[in-house]
Amino acid sequence: MRVEIWSDIACPWCYVGKARFEKALAAFPHRERVEVVHRSFELDPGRAKDDIQPVISMLTRKYGMSEAQAEAGEDNLGAQAAAEGLPYRTRGRDHGSTFDMHRLLHFAREQGRQVELLDLLYRANFAEERSVFDDDERLVELAGAAGLDTGAARGVLADPQAYADEVRADEREAAELGANGVPFFVLDRTYGVSGAQPAEVFTRALTQAWGERPPLTPVDGDAEACGPDGCAVPQQ
Repeated sequence: MRVEIWSDIACPWCYVGKARFEKALAAFPHRERVEVVHRSFELDPGRAKDDIQPVISMLTRKYGMSEAQAEAGEDNLGAQAAAEGLPYRTRGRDHGSTFDMHRLLHFAREQGRQVELLDLLYRANFAEERSVFDDDERLVELAGAAGLDTGAARGVLADPQAYADEVRADEREAAELGANGVPFFVLDRTYGVSGAQPAEVFTRALTQAWGERPPLTPVDGDAEACGPDGCAVPQQ
């Protein structure tokens, strides 16, 4: 079974939702047969690379809330993250374009290190003091920590077209599937789960999707094969 997760590094509920989903997946009896693929979604598509501002300021301007309301929201998110064992800085974070991070995540997927890099990006953005938005070398360092070649990662970031099509394709697909927010989980292209749901919801979704997979339809025909008793050897 395949689970595709659309998310953004700047999305706190994606950070929390990933932890909740992984808690459900860890307890799922068929977890070794579940493929998880992370896909790109930008909360702020088209945002200029140098357009960086404090999270609290972004919230007050984008959503028209007061500073007190924005701070209360961050405090609530901090509590939700803590409940999942995740570190979260409720003050002092900044916000900017995540497009280059998504490009780097597609590169990491090709190298088999996507999850490692995603986890490091989340932690850096939500828990660490150094910004992930104002210096490409910060992203290169995180790529290296994820097991990627830093020179290759630097090359990806230096070429604005590298993996850009892959990011845009993910975003178009999300729109076609009806996702207008993240996190968005799609199980076997049959079930969709929106938001950072409790682990129990993900458990039910995994169980239902697994139980409703179509059975394998055999194609008739005789051919040599190997089995528990060995391999049949054609006789002359």
